[in-house]
Amino acid sequence: MHLLRPATHLWPPVLLGSQFVFNIGFYAVVPFLAIFLRDDMLLSGGMIGLILGLRTFSQQGMFIVGGALSDRFGARSIILCGCVIRVVGYLLLALGDSITPIILGACLTGIGGALFSPSIEALLAKAGTDSEASGKRNRAEWFALFAVCGELGAVLGPVLGSMLAGLGFRQVALAGAAVFIVALGVLHFCLPRNPPRQTTLHITPWWTTFRQPRFVAFIIAYSSWLLSYNQLYLALPVEIARAGGSEKDLGPLFMLASGLIILFQLPLARFARRVGAVRILPCGFLLLSASFLSVALFAASTPPDSWLRLLPAACFVTLLTMGQMLLVPSAKDLIPQFAAPSMLGAHYGALATAGGIAVLAGNFLLGSQLDRALTPSTDAIYPWLQLAVFPFLSAIALFFICRTGRGKESR
Repeated sequence: MHLLRPATHLWPPVLLGSQFVFNIGFYAVVPFLAIFLRDDMLLSGGMIGLILGLRTFSQQGMFIVGGALSDRFGARSIILCGCVIRVVGYLLLALGDSITPIILGACLTGIGGALFSPSIEALLAKAGTDSEASGKRNRAEWFALFAVCGELGAVLGPVLGSMLAGLGFRQVALAGAAVFIVALGVLHFCLPRNPPRQTTLHITPWWTTFRQPRFVAFIIAYSSWLLSYNQLYLALPVEIARAGGSEKDLGPLFMLASGLIILFQLPLARFARRVGAVRILPCGFLLLSASFLSVALFAASTPPDSWLRLLPAACFVTLLTMGQMLLVPSAKDLIPQFAAPSMLGAHYGALATAGGIAVLAGNFLLGSQLDRALTPSTDAIYPWLQLAVFPFLSAIALFFICRTGRGKESR
């Protein structure tokens, strides 16, 4: 009977395994959502962009709420609730026969992630602190392993999705729900119960960060990163369609992105720290801009019949991933310069929310433009050029924002 009771002690590898499984369940489904919405639901590019934007916003905008709920009610309860909500979201995607349940399902998948992601990271931080205090692996090493396990899941998820894609997206979504049901059962027994804190739930209003004009400028400029990165889910399937590929080609391309992160994230993060954010952030955004230009160069030409038809998509994924690896750690490392320790959560929440708003607005406005990029033509170039403008402007803005901040610190 003891085997059926929740664990009494937290074992850090359980958290690493959960991140691995969660990413399998996520990347097996979400990268194929845009294709389902276009080919099966027959939605326009604008509506597809809106749905994907809502899914991202429902996750990014809820991060600060998920963390506060974890503090109040205990991480275990919030993680399990997040798994249940994501299962419900996937079931709606699989079984919904109209646009309403599809939109609701997409949003619920995001809300579920907003609940369990910060809770798991909070548990890992505590476990890493205890491990370091006992003379074992330190907290930084646990988080490094956590990132690697997540990327391994991000490699296997698209493979699973590609294998099931021939059966239809609804079967893929059901498989994703099954993954999270298994995770729910395992975590129910492997995560120890935590008594809720007897304190009033307090969420620091993130809008108070708007009293800092330089921080507001920073998060507006930085928000184009999330808009750019989300084109892996919205614009990449469009390029694959233009090249004459299928949804099965998404798997290898997402494996390419995850492989690059596994191999180069830590070395590039160390390099970025040596060079400094003033140089790295603009360079990272210029790489994002170059990723869209790499597709624009080929958008008007007829794709070859060989595997070379996927070369523009591979260049896009490579440049986008390299830019992400340079700028994301550097940007997050800058946040404490804007905030007092008691306001860090609000500042990170504002950063995430700004990115969610950028994705929601950008996908809605540019999604319909991507319909022009489905077939090789001169018109197919323009949506990619429009996408390239946003990170290019961010690169210029962050160059001056970071220089201004460094100048104030030196004085």
